[in-house]
Amino acid sequence: MQNTFDEEQIAANRKRAMTAGDDGAAFLLNLVAEELAERLTAIERKFPEAVELHGFTGITAEKLVQTGKVGTIKRVESPALGTAPDVTASLEHVPLEPQSVNLIVSPLAAHLTNDTPGLFIQALRALKPDGLFMAAIPATGTLAELREVLLAAEDELYGGASARVIPFADIRDFGGLLQRAGFALPVVDSETYTVRYDSLFPLMRDLRNMGMSNPLVSRSRKPVSKRFFMRAAEIYAERFSDPDGRIRATFSIVYISGWAPHESQQKPLRPGSANVSLEEAIKAVRKS
Repeated sequence: MQNTFDEEQIAANRKRAMTAGDDGAAFLLNLVAEELAERLTAIERKFPEAVELHGFTGITAEKLVQTGKVGTIKRVESPALGTAPDVTASLEHVPLEPQSVNLIVSPLAAHLTNDTPGLFIQALRALKPDGLFMAAIPATGTLAELREVLLAAEDELYGGASARVIPFADIRDFGGLLQRAGFALPVVDSETYTVRYDSLFPLMRDLRNMGMSNPLVSRSRKPVSKRFFMRAAEIYAERFSDPDGRIRATFSIVYISGWAPHESQQKPLRPGSANVSLEEAIKAVRKS
C-alpha cells in the first residue's frame, strides 16, 4: 500500500519550524495543550507514568504536569528535531514496552501518520490496564478555506489542480478507530477554532512555522509563480473575508480518549437484560 505522507518531508518541515522558533505560530498547539490539560483535570484519578507523544515543543507535557494528575512524564520525539527528548522515534511508532505507562497523550501529530489504526494499537499495547490514551487531531473542516482557494487559483491559472492541503479524517471515523484498536469507553468530540489574518501570506507563514507545510507523497514538485499566490490571496479575500477585510482560517480539532480494558470498568448491559421495555419507558415519560 502506497503511503499518503512523506515521512522525510514531515521531519524536514518540523525541523525547519523548530529552527524558526516562531512563538506566535505555536498558538494552536498551546490551545490544544490547555484543552488536554483541562480534560485531564476532570478525571478523578492520577497517572504515575505518562508519555507525551510527539508534542513538538513540549508545552503539552508541561501543562499536564501542572494539573497535578501526572507523576513523571516522558517525551517521545523525532530525532530530526534536534531537541533532547527522553525517547526518539518516528511519528509511526510508539517505542514503549508493553503495559509500561498509565497515560499517553498525542497532541497534533496523529493526522500525519500513514497507519493511524496501527498507531492506536501500539498505544493500547503500551498502556497498563485501565490506562488512558488521549489525542488532539485536526479533522475535516481544517483549512477548508485554504484548500478551496488554492485549488481555484491553480485551476484558473494552469488548467488543473494538485493537492496542496492534506486530507483530514472525519470526526465520525475516530470512534470506530478506537474501538477497532481495542480501547474501552471511547469518547470523541470536537472544537472549532477560527483564526483571522490580514491576508493569505501570514496564514501560510504560520503554517510553515507550525511544521504544517505540504508533506503529501503526491504533492506537485513543479514550482509555481508569484502570480499564483497573489491570485490565491485575491480569491481568499473575495470568498472568506469579514467586513473589516481580514480573512478567516478554520481549524477543527477532534479530541479523543479511550481506556485500556480493565475488569473494574463499567460494562454495557447484556442485550435483553433490561427490566423495562423501551416502549414502557417511553409511555412512562409521556404520562409524567
